[in-house]
Amino acid sequence: MSLIGEERKDYILSQINSEGKVMTNKLVEALQVSSETIRRYLEDLEEANKLKRVYGGAVKMNRSQEEPSHMNREVLNADEKRKIGKAAAALVEDNEIIFIDDGSTTLQMIEHLLDKEYLTILTNSIPALFALIDYKNRDLYSGEIIFTGGKVSSLQSRVVGSLAESMVEHFYADKAFISIDGMIIDKGVTSFDEERGQLAKKMMKHAKMNVVVADHSKIGLVQFYKMADLQEIDVIVSGVPVPEDWKAELERVCVQWIESE
Repeated sequence: MSLIGEERKDYILSQINSEGKVMTNKLVEALQVSSETIRRYLEDLEEANKLKRVYGGAVKMNRSQEEPSHMNREVLNADEKRKIGKAAAALVEDNEIIFIDDGSTTLQMIEHLLDKEYLTILTNSIPALFALIDYKNRDLYSGEIIFTGGKVSSLQSRVVGSLAESMVEHFYADKAFISIDGMIIDKGVTSFDEERGQLAKKMMKHAKMNVVVADHSKIGLVQFYKMADLQEIDVIVSGVPVPEDWKAELERVCVQWIESE
């Protein structure tokens, strides 16, 4: 593989984003350069805060082990999230019952659901609830709204906990739309928060189809709580193409990847 230095670094970052890590020996083989050259590339990328070097290679930079507040999440990758929300909403049919979790990406679905007829939306997201109430009061949304009660997380503007989980147990949905905090091919989809992740697991268990929405920053990351394996997901909607080295495994477990436009 004949690549100039900057292109080689781009290749390394591409591998980091898809796998979450790179190994020096594999990069030597793939790029056909010396281990000393790879070491210099990794040093340069670490200085640029693009990755973190570890023994034998490097891992993706995880800028925070804590979940940003809902307000901060809304403005991160906002344009990409709007496009993902629109593409995810296109999967919803008239007369369906759907779960929408508290993610800032799933929130972007709401405005694109207004033309659906006889829809029932169940959510634990306080901003989604307020948006739906506003649209309903202005006669822009004609469907039903069901809000899961429970413990309120004011920082994240959501409801979680055992009461919310118990309420979800009483419903079955056609589709569940779930936001995630990390996704990697061999570790599935993950969340910063155990309570949020547990409620999402309940939603997915009670839905006929599970749709994960994820902007590019979530791909290749692993967070604290495992929400599901990839084979428990039916569709992934993202703002970027499927990583090349994920294609075979996603096909094996029958997961469809939709790139938003």
